Amino acid sequence: MNIHAIRAIYMFELARTWRTIMQSIATPVISTSLYFVVFGSAIGSRMAEIDGISYGAFIVPGLIMLTLLTESISNASFGIYLPRFTGTIYELLSAPVSVVEVLIGYVGAAATKSVVLGIVILGTARLCVPFEIAHPFWMAAFLLLISVTFSLFGFILGVLADSFEKLQIVPLMIVTPLTFLGGTFYSIDMLPPFWRSVALFNPVVYLVSGFRWAFYGISDVEVGVSLGMTVGFLIVCVAAITWIYKTGYRLRT
Repeated sequence: MNIHAIRAIYMFELARTWRTIMQSIATPVISTSLYFVVFGSAIGSRMAEIDGISYGAFIVPGLIMLTLLTESISNASFGIYLPRFTGTIYELLSAPVSVVEVLIGYVGAAATKSVVLGIVILGTARLCVPFEIAHPFWMAAFLLLISVTFSLFGFILGVLADSFEKLQIVPLMIVTPLTFLGGTFYSIDMLPPFWRSVALFNPVVYLVSGFRWAFYGISDVEVGVSLGMTVGFLIVCVAAITWIYKTGYRLRT
């Protein structure tokens, strides 16, 4: 294991975050805080509880999940796309660095940024909405697992994209709508039977449900299913990246 290469990639990516801290940290925190203020404090106080949880507290896991997914994808995709755009990817490909070491460096940095962001937003939410975490260990486990999984997914998107504009298509036009429709602001049990069945085809439902269970011990689907879906997607992403590196697809052209 080339520790020096991993550390170099990891530290370079983290350094880029601190250089753009307003865009990387401050902007998503402020945006999410507005949701807590408007939906949690203002509107939430006028709405009925859901499964015994105040509405303001109920939406906290979903809003954190929304930020986790979009930021994990954006950070990882930009991290690998920039070397492709500037041509420095060839130095990486010719160096004695394996695909595992490259993944640990890039994905580790993107996941670290997402975890830090999630913790900051969690602290911000606690200032706006009172809530307790029923399963702190599983909350941290889901936070880390989802950050790593979608950082891997973002890495794949960064390899496939051929312009800066296309880096934002999946986070903005696919992931964000799926998150809003995945139980962020409501429980899918509140839907009519037909639409509840349709909602189960939304993969984000399982992520939000598992994360909410870690907070309050309630979920729309079995927590084991949520965990299994996340791990399964992680395995698929690792397999896809391994294939990309073995074939050189989109990396050598």
